Formats: sequence, C-alpha cells, structure tokens
Amino acid sequence: MNSKLKRARVWPVLAVAACFLAFTIGMSAQVKTQTSTSSGTATQVVTVERGEVVYVSGNDLVVKMEDGSIRHIANVPESARATVNGQQLGIHDLKPGMMLEKTITVTTTPQVVTTVKTVTGKVWHVNPPNTVILTLEDGTNQQFKIPKDQKFNVDGQLVDAWGLKKGMTVSATKIVEEPITVVEQQARVTGSMPPPPPAPPADAPILIAQATPPPAAPAELPKTGSMLPLVGLLGGLSLLFSLGLKVLRSTF
Repeated sequence: MNSKLKRARVWPVLAVAACFLAFTIGMSAQVKTQTSTSSGTATQVVTVERGEVVYVSGNDLVVKMEDGSIRHIANVPESARATVNGQQLGIHDLKPGMMLEKTITVTTTPQVVTTVKTVTGKVWHVNPPNTVILTLEDGTNQQFKIPKDQKFNVDGQLVDAWGLKKGMTVSATKIVEEPITVVEQQARVTGSMPPPPPAPPADAPILIAQATPPPAAPAELPKTGSMLPLVGLLGGLSLLFSLGLKVLRSTF
C-alpha cells in the first residue's frame, strides 16, 4: 500500500518536471531575440606628461616631472617601450638625463544596445493584465509575463492584455534599450637623449698647457781671494791682546 502511494506521488512530480523541460525548450526555440548596437559621437581627452629620468635600478624608475615633483614608478613591465630617436627602448635601456614624454588618449563612446524579442502564438489562456499562455508553433503551451503597457498585434491591430481572447493568433515584440559607455585608453611614451655639452664660443681663448723647465742651479762663484789675509788679521789681534795683558799686570 505504501509503495503504491509513493508511486502515485512520484508521477505528478515527473509530469511537472517534463512540463518545465518542455517550457524551457519552447522558450529557447520560439522566442526570437535580436541585438543591435548603435554608437554616438566619441569624445577624446589627451593628457601629456613630461619628465627627466633621474634614476634607474632594475625595473624601478625615478622621474623628475615638469612641475618639479619626483615620481617613483615601481615594477615597470618588461613589455613597456619608449620611442627614443626612432628606437624602441625598454626599462633597462633608459639612462639618467633622458627626457620622457607620455601621451595618454582617453576615448569615450556612448552606445545604445537594443534587444528585440518577438514571440508568436495562439492564446490558450489569459489572465490580464499579468500573464498569458500561448500555444506556440510546435504545439507546446508557454506562459509569458505581460510587461506594463505591452501591446499585441492581432490581425494587424494593436490590443492590450484586456483585448486578448482565447483562440486569437497574436504576436508580441519587446524592445529593451540599454545605454552603455565604452572607454578606451591608449598611452604612448616618447623620449630624447640628453643634450651634449655646449661647445666653447669661437672667440674664446684656447689654453695650451706647456711644460715649465725646472729652475737652473746657481753657477759656482769664482774664487776672488785666499784665507791668508784673514789669518794674518787674527794673528795681529792675538798679539795686541797679549801686549794689553802685560801692561795691565805691570800696572797693578
């Protein structure tokens, strides 16, 4: 008895699942959807940043900006490139003193995505103004929620949900417009090598280094006399000194 009751409960569940599956398949097969996109006038904003390379270490870059501020750019990707004198340089090719210029172009484009859904079928049941069940071309019944102010085309005439009757062949179209904004950003980096040192003016004196010879040793003076006169003078002085001592002794 219990097994029969369980079977009696299972069959309705399977029937509901089968109806739901048919509903899903019918929905995907009978409702036609078309999507189109229209674009408005695009606007562009261009920003230019200039700076001088101060320090490069690995993938870290320090730049002195045009306004005097210091900007540290860490982990510069290996794929980043700067056009310097017609050559594509990477982070490891940059040198202090190089001038870099980054041009950022932001393009904003307004767009409208239009989605059109169309369904055609015969009215099987209607519950105005909320829902309607249509019998579709493949013979399946499908319930639809009626949007507010929805109109149905019945033999070339537009009627609302209250004008629907069982057996009418109707077609309905739902149009949804969704505005979106598409933003694209492009960055381009160019640069130049540091300028060479300025050349001296043409009328400036040119200094030439010359070796200065060492000073010459003084020449040896010629011998103009001998030591004999000096010896004689010293001997005469000694004699006078001796005579003076004798006079002093005799006096005292």
